[in-house]
Amino acid sequence: MKYSAVNRNIETLKKQVSVLPDKPGIYQYFDDSGKIIYVGKAKSLKKRVSSYFSKNHENRKTALLVRAIADIKHLVVETEQDALLLENNLIKKYQPRYNIRLKDDKTYPWIVIKNERFPRVFLTRNVVRDGSQYFGPYTSVVTVRTLLDLFRKLYKLRTCKYNLSKENIESGKTKVCLEYHIGNCLGPCEGYQKEEDYNEYISEIRDILKGNISIVIKYLRDLMRQYAEDFKFEEANSIKEKLQILEKFQNRSTVVSATITDVDVFTIDMVEKAAFVNYLKVMNGAIVQTYTTEIRKALDESKEELLQYAIVDIRQKIFSNARELLVPFQPEFELEDVKFKVPVRGDKKKLLDLSLRNAKYFRLEKEKQHILAKPKDNTKRILETLKKDLQLKELPVHIECFDNSNLQGSNPVAACVVFKNGKPAKREYRHYHVKTVEGPNDFASMEEIVYRRYKRLVDEDASLPQLIIIDGGKGQLGMALNALEKLNLRGKIAIIGIAKKLEEIFFPGDSVPLYLDKTSESLKVIQFARDEAHRFGITFHRQLRSKNFIKSELEEIPGIGEKTIQTLLKRFKSVENLKNQAYQAVADEIGDSKAAKIFEFYKLRR
Repeated sequence: MKYSAVNRNIETLKKQVSVLPDKPGIYQYFDDSGKIIYVGKAKSLKKRVSSYFSKNHENRKTALLVRAIADIKHLVVETEQDALLLENNLIKKYQPRYNIRLKDDKTYPWIVIKNERFPRVFLTRNVVRDGSQYFGPYTSVVTVRTLLDLFRKLYKLRTCKYNLSKENIESGKTKVCLEYHIGNCLGPCEGYQKEEDYNEYISEIRDILKGNISIVIKYLRDLMRQYAEDFKFEEANSIKEKLQILEKFQNRSTVVSATITDVDVFTIDMVEKAAFVNYLKVMNGAIVQTYTTEIRKALDESKEELLQYAIVDIRQKIFSNARELLVPFQPEFELEDVKFKVPVRGDKKKLLDLSLRNAKYFRLEKEKQHILAKPKDNTKRILETLKKDLQLKELPVHIECFDNSNLQGSNPVAACVVFKNGKPAKREYRHYHVKTVEGPNDFASMEEIVYRRYKRLVDEDASLPQLIIIDGGKGQLGMALNALEKLNLRGKIAIIGIAKKLEEIFFPGDSVPLYLDKTSESLKVIQFARDEAHRFGITFHRQLRSKNFIKSELEEIPGIGEKTIQTLLKRFKSVENLKNQAYQAVADEIGDSKAAKIFEFYKLRR
């Protein structure tokens, strides 16, 4: 579509938008082939849709979306909640190109209580809205199988697919199978088990799956006592075995607080192109269900938009009716009969923190899996992102980072760490003693060390890095640039400074710093290099201080000179170790006269 044609089309669409109602509803954007490319919801259709055509969009994808719109359709609904649910269903149905992507979870297992006479209880991966009850989704099939094994031990449930209608049972169309003969089923197919008894089992299973295990335990304990009082000891013992299994299962549940009942918890962890939403279900003080899903961004959606979409989708998916939702921030929408809470302390805040940790762990696992699957591709992607964010001419395969370290002017040292392909190359790390600078002067020290580093590399005709990172702001960066200027390297190697306080990135000749997104991979690489240089420099500095402290202490002993101190430190390593030596061991190293002076100074026994 040519530019002029695009303009004419947008003008036509603006006229269409101008007559939209100021009511809640959903809107659909179509391309020129009649395909839905975006579905959205709004409190006010007119205001929301108008915003797409009333400003220039900085986000490239949003701009492309607007250019691709050929037609708009809308539907007015009664409430914002209706709009949320309808939007969710339409996105799932049509999967429009410019809408966010909720990762497909059809492979997750559920436990279903089938809607039928004498209901079966089994694992399924397909949710069918046929009146059956579904519990899940579970992230682990092992958990599902454990629960089903528990039910088989506690109850004698049928596994056959017979239609156990009254007519079929009474006419003798169904017959008991092997499961009945080996004691795993009580034979409802031939009328050997009453429907009321079987439904009582199902009711208990339903309670267990909802987390109401304590109710079932109380019921079974009362029943066990009743059997014992009636001298039905075999039945009482059978109930006792069930109780032990249930109590063991209950103890494995994560108990949070007895005062928290029927609460849904949602948190979100967001990275550059995706978000990870964790859901916890709390019943009767225990976490009975947990689930994490990944959402792929489409139009640079905010954290609020992504969490809103996930809440609606997950609650719909798991059939949750909880009326209290714990969230990390107050959402901009409302759900009927639902109260959103943002806890700041206590057990509910701990629950929110636990949920966020789960979301982060899920993200980290995904990232690890991706790295293991395609390590080379992942490294290249990170370096490409760094090149783009810092506007570098070359891919920063070789990065070097500098940091100064001194304490009140003592033992000034510097560190240079080397990264190859985004990872530390520790064998190439270097320590430096600051030689030409007196006192604590970070700026002058930085100039000296950068000059010495690259003077040597140039003299040895060694490979130079594509990126230099200076730990510090404009001052340190300026001095490092002076060093490169002296070596005629300015402009030949990209160089940046990173200031600790606000993580500002400074470029040569630019007074306005760059602020990278806190979650961006580029910032993480820069921070990693900076922190590694700081760690390496501090470690070296501590070693020097420790060595100098020991040396200066020995220098206080009258008659003990530099050569003797070197001999002692080489042999005994430390003053503490020296103090623990026998007199003869020290005398054998430096002679009786000097050994006597040391033992007298430290008041040691000979």
